[in-house]
Amino acid sequence: MNEHDERGTTMTGVDPSRLDDQQLMKELETIHRTRHDTLLYGSNDALRAHNERMAQLEGEYLRRNPRRLVSAGRTREGARERSCGEAATPETSGT
Repeated sequence: MNEHDERGTTMTGVDPSRLDDQQLMKELETIHRTRHDTLLYGSNDALRAHNERMAQLEGEYLRRNPRRLVSAGRTREGARERSCGEAATPETSGT
């Protein structure tokens, strides 16, 4: 096997660690927007590549934002306490 053989290591797009914050968010928005169609209509290879790329991008986002805002409604306890009409997204005060 030569040194450039990358069988088994699917890499599509730029390494997420090389993206700036704005580029990373754009990539995340795009991959989340295309997720449903890929799941429903993509080949097994396309879905596998999509899963891998999404995991790479999300992993990089989490690495950069370890203290991101977590909505109480998005936790198990918060979901149990939430009534049907309440939002599960973070609220901003003073707006």
